[in-house]
This record gives sequence, C-alpha cells and structure tokens, in this order.
Amino acid sequence: MKIKTIDIIAKEWFDKINGNSYFSGTITLNFGMKDVETMIMPFQYGYGSHYVDSAKAQLTEHNKISPNHMESLWCYCRDNKIILRTTKNENCKKRELTC
Repeated sequence: MKIKTIDIIAKEWFDKINGNSYFSGTITLNFGMKDVETMIMPFQYGYGSHYVDSAKAQLTEHNKISPNHMESLWCYCRDNKIILRTTKNENCKKRELTC
C-alpha cells in the first residue's frame, strides 16, 4: 500500500493528583480512500507532541514507514510527499481515552 495521507487524532487526559499527562488515539492511513487503514494507539504516558512520536514508532513497528530513528514524522512525510494531519483534544476525561 502506498501511503498518501496520515491522520493522527489523540485525546489527552491530565492526572491532577499525580501531575502526569496520558493520551490515546487513532492513526488513519489514506483517509477517505478505498485502501484506508486504521490503527489504535493505546492509553500511555506522554505530553505535548509525544503522541506524534508514538505514532511514528507504531507505524515503523508495523512496517508502514521505513525506520529512520533520527528523522521526525513531519520530515519523513515532507520528504515522501505524504500529507500529515494531527489533532490533539486536550482536557478529556480518563474514561474517554480507554478504547
């Protein structure tokens, strides 16, 4: 499958008691096309744009993109003419993050 688009949608929850952020989300390859594929990013620790790094690791692990540990997903997509769209919904409830 030739990847044309990568869409990452994450939800973030902040644990006020312990002061940690967690996220979960979905990665959609070729959104709106007949060869669309979706992967789940499980509930995990991370804040800021860490969800993008986790998505890259998961895509690499499933052999969807080639592994270059020093290259960001943004650069990989730019160099390979892949449209990258990312969204993070903050201030979600913990129950919204579990799949």
